Amino acid sequence: MPDLLVSLYSTQLAELKHRADHVGASIRPALPPELHLVVNWVREHFSENWASEVSVAFSRQPVACLVAVAGGMLKGFACYDTTARGFFGPTGVDPQARGKGIGLALFSACLQTMKTLGHAYAFIGDAGPVEFYARTTGAIIIPAPDKGIYEGMLRSMPK
Repeated sequence: MPDLLVSLYSTQLAELKHRADHVGASIRPALPPELHLVVNWVREHFSENWASEVSVAFSRQPVACLVAVAGGMLKGFACYDTTARGFFGPTGVDPQARGKGIGLALFSACLQTMKTLGHAYAFIGDAGPVEFYARTTGAIIIPAPDKGIYEGMLRSMPK
Protein backbone atom coordinates (compact mmCIF):
# COMPACT_ATOMS: atom_id res chain seq x y z
CA MET A 1 0.00 0.00 0.00
CA PRO A 2 1.36 3.45 -0.85
CA ASP A 3 2.01 6.42 1.38
CA LEU A 4 -0.13 9.49 0.70
CA LEU A 5 0.33 13.23 1.12
CA VAL A 6 -2.52 15.58 2.12
CA SER A 7 -2.28 19.36 1.98
CA LEU A 8 -3.83 20.76 5.14
CA TYR A 9 -4.55 23.97 3.24
CA SER A 10 -6.73 22.28 0.63
CA THR A 11 -10.21 23.78 0.19
CA GLN A 12 -11.50 20.19 0.33
CA LEU A 13 -10.83 20.14 4.10
CA ALA A 14 -13.57 22.72 4.77
CA GLU A 15 -15.97 20.60 2.74
CA LEU A 16 -14.87 17.49 4.62
CA LYS A 17 -15.44 19.25 7.96
CA HIS A 18 -18.92 20.30 6.87
CA ARG A 19 -19.78 16.70 5.89
CA ALA A 20 -18.41 15.42 9.22
CA ASP A 21 -20.24 17.87 11.47
CA HIS A 22 -23.41 15.84 11.92
CA VAL A 23 -22.46 12.35 13.02
CA GLY A 24 -24.12 10.58 15.92
CA ALA A 25 -20.97 10.60 18.04
CA SER A 26 -18.93 13.07 20.01
CA ILE A 27 -15.41 13.50 18.59
CA ARG A 28 -12.91 14.68 21.19
CA PRO A 29 -9.32 14.29 22.35
CA ALA A 30 -8.78 11.19 24.47
CA LEU A 31 -8.06 11.80 28.14
CA PRO A 32 -4.99 10.30 29.84
CA PRO A 33 -7.06 8.20 32.30
CA GLU A 34 -8.70 6.53 29.26
CA LEU A 35 -5.38 5.08 28.04
CA HIS A 36 -6.04 1.52 29.21
CA LEU A 37 -9.59 1.52 27.83
CA VAL A 38 -8.63 2.83 24.40
CA VAL A 39 -5.47 0.71 24.04
CA ASN A 40 -7.32 -2.48 25.05
CA TRP A 41 -10.23 -1.65 22.72
CA VAL A 42 -7.85 -1.10 19.79
CA ARG A 43 -5.98 -4.33 20.59
CA GLU A 44 -9.28 -6.26 20.70
CA HIS A 45 -10.82 -4.74 17.55
CA PHE A 46 -7.72 -4.18 15.40
CA SER A 47 -4.16 -5.23 16.22
CA GLU A 48 -1.32 -5.25 18.71
CA ASN A 49 0.69 -2.96 16.39
CA TRP A 50 -2.06 -0.35 16.38
CA ALA A 51 -2.41 -0.66 20.17
CA SER A 52 1.31 0.17 20.41
CA GLU A 53 0.83 3.25 18.24
CA VAL A 54 -2.13 4.38 20.36
CA SER A 55 0.09 4.07 23.46
CA VAL A 56 2.58 6.41 21.79
CA ALA A 57 -0.24 8.86 20.96
CA PHE A 58 -1.14 8.99 24.65
CA SER A 59 2.48 9.84 25.52
CA ARG A 60 2.28 13.05 23.48
CA GLN A 61 1.30 16.38 25.01
CA PRO A 62 -1.40 17.08 24.06
CA VAL A 63 -2.61 13.50 23.66
CA ALA A 64 -2.44 12.76 19.91
CA CYS A 65 -5.48 10.49 19.84
CA LEU A 66 -9.07 11.49 19.16
CA VAL A 67 -11.98 9.27 20.13
CA ALA A 68 -15.55 8.94 18.95
CA VAL A 69 -17.98 8.31 21.78
CA ALA A 70 -21.70 7.55 21.50
CA GLY A 71 -23.98 6.38 24.29
CA GLY A 72 -21.03 6.34 26.67
CA MET A 73 -19.24 3.77 24.50
CA LEU A 74 -16.07 4.04 22.42
CA LYS A 75 -16.99 3.82 18.73
CA GLY A 76 -13.72 4.78 17.06
CA PHE A 77 -10.32 6.42 17.32
CA ALA A 78 -7.81 8.29 15.20
CA CYS A 79 -4.21 9.17 15.99
CA TYR A 80 -1.58 11.47 14.56
CA ASP A 81 2.16 12.04 15.11
CA THR A 82 2.67 8.46 16.32
CA THR A 83 4.88 6.46 13.96
CA ALA A 84 6.42 9.71 12.73
CA ARG A 85 5.74 13.43 13.05
CA GLY A 86 3.14 14.52 10.55
CA PHE A 87 1.66 11.03 10.13
CA PHE A 88 -2.08 10.48 10.33
CA GLY A 89 -3.17 7.13 11.73
CA PRO A 90 -3.85 4.57 12.81
CA THR A 91 -7.60 5.02 12.78
CA GLY A 92 -10.52 2.64 13.13
CA VAL A 93 -14.24 2.42 13.81
CA ASP A 94 -16.17 -0.29 15.62
CA PRO A 95 -17.51 -2.67 12.94
CA GLN A 96 -21.06 -2.20 14.30
CA ALA A 97 -20.77 1.60 13.93
CA ARG A 98 -19.38 1.77 10.39
CA GLY A 99 -21.22 3.54 7.61
CA LYS A 100 -22.45 6.34 9.90
CA GLY A 101 -19.75 8.91 9.13
CA ILE A 102 -17.74 8.36 12.30
CA GLY A 103 -14.53 7.52 10.43
CA LEU A 104 -14.98 10.58 8.23
CA ALA A 105 -15.51 12.78 11.31
CA LEU A 106 -12.42 11.36 13.05
CA PHE A 107 -10.32 11.88 9.92
CA SER A 108 -11.55 15.47 9.54
CA ALA A 109 -10.98 16.31 13.21
CA CYS A 110 -7.46 14.85 13.12
CA LEU A 111 -6.50 16.85 10.05
CA GLN A 112 -7.93 20.04 11.59
CA THR A 113 -5.97 19.37 14.80
CA MET A 114 -2.76 18.76 12.87
CA LYS A 115 -3.23 22.02 10.98
CA THR A 116 -3.85 23.91 14.24
CA LEU A 117 -0.63 22.43 15.66
CA GLY A 118 1.33 23.86 12.73
CA HIS A 119 1.50 21.03 10.22
CA ALA A 120 1.17 22.07 6.58
CA TYR A 121 0.84 18.52 5.27
CA ALA A 122 -0.22 15.15 6.65
CA PHE A 123 1.26 11.83 5.60
CA ILE A 124 -0.86 8.70 5.53
CA GLY A 125 1.50 5.73 5.75
CA ASP A 126 0.56 2.43 4.14
CA ALA A 127 -2.83 3.90 3.24
CA GLY A 128 -5.56 1.32 2.82
CA PRO A 129 -8.51 3.12 1.20
CA VAL A 130 -6.46 5.26 -1.23
CA GLU A 131 -9.51 6.22 -3.29
CA PHE A 132 -11.35 7.45 -0.17
CA TYR A 133 -8.46 9.68 0.89
CA ALA A 134 -7.99 11.02 -2.65
CA ARG A 135 -11.70 11.76 -3.05
CA THR A 136 -12.23 13.40 0.34
CA THR A 137 -9.02 15.44 0.68
CA GLY A 138 -7.21 15.39 -2.64
CA ALA A 139 -4.51 13.13 -1.17
CA ILE A 140 -1.85 12.13 -3.64
CA ILE A 141 0.38 9.08 -3.75
CA ILE A 142 3.99 9.73 -2.75
CA PRO A 143 6.13 8.01 -5.37
CA ALA A 144 8.60 5.80 -3.53
CA PRO A 145 10.45 2.73 -4.80
CA ASP A 146 10.46 0.98 -1.41
CA LYS A 147 8.26 0.28 1.59
CA GLY A 148 9.12 3.51 3.39
CA ILE A 149 9.09 3.86 7.17
CA TYR A 150 7.66 0.37 7.76
CA GLU A 151 10.44 -1.42 5.84
CA GLY A 152 12.06 -4.01 8.11
CA MET A 153 9.60 -3.51 10.97
CA LEU A 154 9.63 -6.32 13.53
CA ARG A 155 6.41 -8.29 13.59
CA SER A 156 4.89 -10.86 15.92
CA MET A 157 5.29 -14.45 14.83
CA PRO A 158 2.10 -16.48 14.45
CA LYS A 159 1.60 -19.03 17.25
